[in-house]
This record gives sequence, C-alpha cells and structure tokens, in this order.
Amino acid sequence: MSDKVLVLNATYEPLNVCTAKRAVVLMLKRKAEPLEVSERLYHSSRDAFRLPDVIKLNYYVKVPREGSRKVSRRAILARDNHCCQYCGSRAHLTIDHVIPKSRGGATTWENIVTSCAPCNSRKGDRLPREANMHPRTNPRPPDPFAFIYMAVSDIRRSWLRYLEYAAV
Repeated sequence: MSDKVLVLNATYEPLNVCTAKRAVVLMLKRKAEPLEVSERLYHSSRDAFRLPDVIKLNYYVKVPREGSRKVSRRAILARDNHCCQYCGSRAHLTIDHVIPKSRGGATTWENIVTSCAPCNSRKGDRLPREANMHPRTNPRPPDPFAFIYMAVSDIRRSWLRYLEYAAV
C-alpha cells in the first residue's frame, strides 16, 4: 500500500500527498473522507474496499502562505528543476547563496539557487557582478503546488481537477 493519495483541506485546497496507508488510517479515524477512489483494492481480515486517490480532511488545517514555507535543499532543487542556475548542468548539484552569507546574504527563497559544485566553487564568496555569474532565473518562492509535485513523479488524472481548480 505505498501508492500516493492527494490530501485536500476541508476547503478543497490541495495540502499534500500521503501514502495510501496513511489515507486509510485518516478515513478509519473519520478525520478524512474519500472524494476519488481507485480500482485498487485493500483487503482487511473481514472486508475489502477500494483505495482512495483523493481524500478531503474533515477539519481545516491552517497553511503557511506563499513564501513562508521553510527553505530546504530539496525544495530549492525542485524549484530550479534540478538544474544549475549558472551553467545549466544537472551533475554534482549543491545550493548557492546568490549574495554570500559572509557578505550579509540571508537564507531566503530569493537568495538561494541550485548550483553545480564547479560553479559554486568558482563563484566562491563573491557577488554575482564580481564573479560575472548571474542566475539564469530570478530566485523566488516556489509555487504553492511545488510541494505536491515534489512528492510524486507523475500526477494522477483524478487529481487534476482539484489542482486546476485551486490554481484559478
């Protein structure tokens, strides 16, 4: 039961992705209800039922707004599409403070980019203009659904209407 399930807030806002096992537990505890079910069956000792694809929580969870989510290496890599923002390489990836911490740069979405190790080393503790190395894209907070896309390699068809509705 390792399949992924889309979790919606009580307001139908996409929150996260969890395992099918976690979704079943939330449903059994009456903390969530299924909105979309799959053809996959779960067999208990007494019963069999279809596993959920999408569940909605029966209570509201306060969500951090854009930009207030914690900065993480995994999120930076996903935001930058696992690509060095200086040369475009996809090998030996690290993260780089555009304005180095030693020069007063903060650990914020707007100051961190994905960098390959050679570019990170070449830039060192210099400012982009000093190193003549400027990020290909302007660093920014990830879109609200980036954390959903990070959790799965492919988006299920049954999820699309909830993701598209929330994006409007």
